[in-house]
Amino acid sequence: MKNYILALALVVLATPALASGNHAGGHDEKMAVGEPGDKAKVTQTVRVTMKETDDGKMVFTPAVFNVRKGQTVKIAIKNAGTVDHEFVLDQEDKILEHKKVMEKFPEMEHADANSIRLPVGQSGEIVWKFTTDGAFKFACLIPGHYEAGMHGDVSVATK
Repeated sequence: MKNYILALALVVLATPALASGNHAGGHDEKMAVGEPGDKAKVTQTVRVTMKETDDGKMVFTPAVFNVRKGQTVKIAIKNAGTVDHEFVLDQEDKILEHKKVMEKFPEMEHADANSIRLPVGQSGEIVWKFTTDGAFKFACLIPGHYEAGMHGDVSVATK
């Protein structure tokens, strides 16, 4: 009976998140990679294109960019591909952990300030303040896209 009640409780708790298809509110806590930035304080714009190549790879261009600790950056993102893509910015271990969840729930959409999902031909932006120096990742976590090469690196250097 105890197992039945536990299973029922887990189903009830999980149902709203699964029914909505949304991954909202997961990053309310301060993240190692930084925090949502103030558009008025942007000091650099990085333009990123997401697309597929003729040889079947999926890529970000550029796949690497550098910023300074404390800097607020606008990441202007365009999906120039033929399928939906997303841009998720985080620590590498968090990216890989999130990738596993996306494999189980491929229709999950994100409502976090460090991510954006874009349909074909659409553009969007993330305004981000990098508060910690170090190496971070960005990736498309739609199942199969990461494996096809859709990930990149952000290097955050001390001022």
